[in-house]
Amino acid sequence: MLRNGAAAGGAGAHRPVRVWCDGCYDMVHYGHSNQLRQARAMGDYLIVGVHTDEEIAKHKGPPVFTQEERYKMVQAIKWVDEIAPGAPYVTTLETLDKYNCDFCVHGDDITLTIDGKDTYEEVKTAGRYRECKRTQGVSTTDLVGRMLLMTKAHHSNIDEDLDYRKHTDNFGKGPKGHSPWTGVSQFLQTSQKIIQFASGKEPQPGDTIIYVAGAFDLFHIGHVDFLEKVHQLAEKPYIIAGLHFDQEVNRYKGKNYPIMNIHERTLSVLACRYVSEVVIGAPYAVTADLLDHFRVTLVCHGMTEVVPDKDGSDPYEEPKRRGIFQLVDSGSNLTTDLIVQRIIKNRLEFEARNQKKEAKELAVLEAMKRLEEEKH
Repeated sequence: MLRNGAAAGGAGAHRPVRVWCDGCYDMVHYGHSNQLRQARAMGDYLIVGVHTDEEIAKHKGPPVFTQEERYKMVQAIKWVDEIAPGAPYVTTLETLDKYNCDFCVHGDDITLTIDGKDTYEEVKTAGRYRECKRTQGVSTTDLVGRMLLMTKAHHSNIDEDLDYRKHTDNFGKGPKGHSPWTGVSQFLQTSQKIIQFASGKEPQPGDTIIYVAGAFDLFHIGHVDFLEKVHQLAEKPYIIAGLHFDQEVNRYKGKNYPIMNIHERTLSVLACRYVSEVVIGAPYAVTADLLDHFRVTLVCHGMTEVVPDKDGSDPYEEPKRRGIFQLVDSGSNLTTDLIVQRIIKNRLEFEARNQKKEAKELAVLEAMKRLEEEKH
């Protein structure tokens, strides 16, 4: 296999560097997207292997999403060039060679097989493994914890409440303490993170500027289906997603929604290949000012219920008056509510799964520590 940019065409010709990532990609969040962004930056072409439901159930426990949903979700992340459905759980040189990849990239956390082995051992030994930084402040474990606990402590403007902290401690912790990989830490938004995720592209002449608004909470396949349909409405679509502030979402959704705060939702939506721009904290009512400012041609909403504004008015009154409002049927009935229900249904299995995962990780940490001590 040709490596290091060497090419059959002789000296000077550059062969694209092909990068491999793999995983379950169940409940995809901006932490996964950030890993794929970093991996893509290490080469020219990114292939992402996604495991089957059967493989995940064997090594980890039942996934929340079906493999079809997970394939589509990963394909919608803008740094992914190609997906490899049904990738094996343990990454081998055979897989890298099959897809003609130079190396594979994984975060600086650890993944273990059912019998506690590092799933990347073979490629590490062969020197075809690269590491990228894990995104601080988000993990599937933490998100599941927020869903199970009906508190609003994760919203961006509320002091953290002790109940939530106590619960997340239980949730991401085995009997012996914290694993740094599964535990919960605080997400801190920076302008740099937004710049890394943003497309940075201004609308071009001839673009159709389409505005969509919502919570886009726990960005999922229902959102992807909707945005893909909206994207197909124009030849050169420029989609702007307006994200409502946490308090606004809580007003119309109730309970402890949104599960992800405004900063987290911003990154999740920016990672989607169909979205060009995000308005952080968009007004609930789509106003004349907003439409004029962004020169919006079309405003779209899915088939979900539109809750009236605080004063009882229709938030889409202005775009309807201008004749630029369109309902879009995504063909998907998946909502954030349904996902939360799926997870609560599996609650006990998840808690057991996370505690088992944590115990395995702690055992590896202990072994690594002993090895270090024996060296000195």
